Amino acid sequence: MKILVLNGPNLNMLGIREPDIYGRLTYRDLEVFIQQVCENLHIDVEIFQTNFEGALVEKIQNAYFEKVDGLVINPAAYTHTSVAILDALKAVSIPAVEIHISKVDEREDFRQISYPGKACFATVAGKGIEGYKEAILLLKEKLEEEL
Repeated sequence: MKILVLNGPNLNMLGIREPDIYGRLTYRDLEVFIQQVCENLHIDVEIFQTNFEGALVEKIQNAYFEKVDGLVINPAAYTHTSVAILDALKAVSIPAVEIHISKVDEREDFRQISYPGKACFATVAGKGIEGYKEAILLLKEKLEEEL
């Protein structure tokens, strides 16, 4: 099983950016956590972070050609603005779980809509980096059901 974990803008600033919302762990801590979770579950994982919308779109499209089985995506700020990411997810039809470190539904009004989430079969939010484990487990379960 091969999955791709995608992280959008400013996630590289974890531990620095608004630690009261996002926690004090760094992006490197997040990468190590994801790698350990996937290793324990015998999942081949690639982790990708970018601050650029087009790079996320290209990575999603390439996942189709690289035969990635599933996606975990934290579109970050693009959650609330990117029809392009939504369209890329819909185009490839790869099972995807949306993840957010914070409780986006309890934040500003403009954060109440998720465009990419419309193409995901589940959303995990407000559980810190531990939410990534839940998202990966949901994805693994879905992929195993489809076998």
